[in-house]
Amino acid sequence: MKNIRNFSLIAHIDHGKSTLADRILEITGLLKKYSGSTPSLDSMSLEKERGITIKAKAVSIPYRDLELNLIDTPGHVDFSYEVSRSLKACESTVLIVSATDGIEAQTIANHNLAKENNLKIIPVVNKIDMAGARTDEVSENVASLLGISPDEVIRVSAKTGEGVDFLLEKIIELTPPPRGNSRSTLRALIFDSSFDTYKGVIVYVRVFDGEIKPLTKITTLATGKVYEVQEIGVFRPHPQKVEKLSAGEVGYFTASIKNLGEIKIGDTITDPKNSAQPIPGFKEIKPFVFSSFYPIGNTTEKMLREAIMKLNLNDASFTWQPEQSKTLGLGFRLGFMGSLHMEIIQERLEREEGIEILATAPQVEYLVKEKGKEPHLISRPDEWPQKSKIEKVYEPQVTAIIITPQEYLGSCMKLLEERDAKYLEMNYINPKKVILKYKLPLSEMIAGFYSDLKSVSKGYASFDYKNIEYVEADVEKVEILVNGISVEALASIQRKEKAYYFAREILSRLKKLIPRQLFEVALQAKIQGRVIARETIPAIRKDVIAKCYGGDVTRKRKLLEKQKEGKKRMKRIGRVDLPQEVFFEILKK
Repeated sequence: MKNIRNFSLIAHIDHGKSTLADRILEITGLLKKYSGSTPSLDSMSLEKERGITIKAKAVSIPYRDLELNLIDTPGHVDFSYEVSRSLKACESTVLIVSATDGIEAQTIANHNLAKENNLKIIPVVNKIDMAGARTDEVSENVASLLGISPDEVIRVSAKTGEGVDFLLEKIIELTPPPRGNSRSTLRALIFDSSFDTYKGVIVYVRVFDGEIKPLTKITTLATGKVYEVQEIGVFRPHPQKVEKLSAGEVGYFTASIKNLGEIKIGDTITDPKNSAQPIPGFKEIKPFVFSSFYPIGNTTEKMLREAIMKLNLNDASFTWQPEQSKTLGLGFRLGFMGSLHMEIIQERLEREEGIEILATAPQVEYLVKEKGKEPHLISRPDEWPQKSKIEKVYEPQVTAIIITPQEYLGSCMKLLEERDAKYLEMNYINPKKVILKYKLPLSEMIAGFYSDLKSVSKGYASFDYKNIEYVEADVEKVEILVNGISVEALASIQRKEKAYYFAREILSRLKKLIPRQLFEVALQAKIQGRVIARETIPAIRKDVIAKCYGGDVTRKRKLLEKQKEGKKRMKRIGRVDLPQEVFFEILKK
């Protein structure tokens, strides 16, 4: 075990984690030549397109007489759960900060996560080759954050390779070997998983005590089910079989597990005959943004269910349950970590499984206290009780941390105030960079706040959030009616002061999208039975007198009166057919 080093790479988005990982793989011989383009560990098509890491990647690197287990983690705030579970499998972490951007919001959040897990933090300033690099200044800021000397901050360029050899030696020197006993009862942490059509569930583990060998029996503490291990291996970076995984090592195993719901991230693997204590400290992530997914086109409810079940194994951070809509039929209610997370999950389902999905507008969970009942959480508008039955409503609120250059301070504060945020405090990292702390309603955060922040700061501001709490709020359910019939897929729970603007926006877009009928169509928005906005789609006028060439004018009048009566009847009994494209266009924004 003294020859094992388990470490992770953590940083704010786009500070060079994956490029640095490639350089380490090149130096240690696992990667033939650094290509300088897409990082080799970002294998998912979405990762290549967006230039971000979505899934944490574990690699076991044989180097000299050592075994280095590296985990490359995502940097976006919506994927912080990937970071938290990866850190549980490590003894140290490399905190990377860009020399051009300096300390960002996720830098501080990741630093705090590493401290909570009692990990050795190895500070690195990357991109020192860039024209706008502020290497000395950023090194001093990082040293101040960690309470160390600036000389202890390692300076590298992952792009050119400068300083990476020295960094690797420091990682080996500063990372403590794992502690544990390979002769004790088996204790291993499940930190990730994936699915293979032939092998079943592939379980990624960090072994703390004991050994895992083929043909031995194991059990999971959460379910108590017993399995026989079939295959054991490590990632280099592709799967490679090994004879066993001992205490301190990171790898994977298969055990013909076919039921997707049996493996739980953060669960402890142990011996069924001599059960060990669970590995402490792993927090189950609670989703807080909810949306309903419905199959459209050639996709069936069964196809969507199977795709969700398979993806849920790879990404245990989202929850799902079946539901039924009067308008859209059978579908599923999913819970996410944020709006980007929702977007990624939807794209992965569509690309990897070749299905088509209609997603409803994202909603947060409100805590509702009804008269004579215990408070309960509601995220679906169709579950919203009548106002007369509601005693109090509490909405989720986050502590938002924004780091921005001084010149964009005013723009960022204005944006926050427009989003009903409450000022808490302001601190300067240095004379040019400010940390803002606000209380922000979660519903305002998921409605495009991140992209708006990037717009007003020209991409320089960064954002993180923590400590979700519930505060009393005045919210209403906004119903959308087409010819007097409520369309539940378009209903939404909105803060009272923004409900009218939301209603007007939806109705004006509906008016442009719904095809004109042979009768007039009324579009209305209601709050508690009261109409607050209305739009009208005029009827198509058919030229009924086109066939009349001259002749008595009364003949023409008679045809026009007949048409008028017909339109009245159609309006009374007609049902507007809303094409699925209408929902898609309305809900995609």
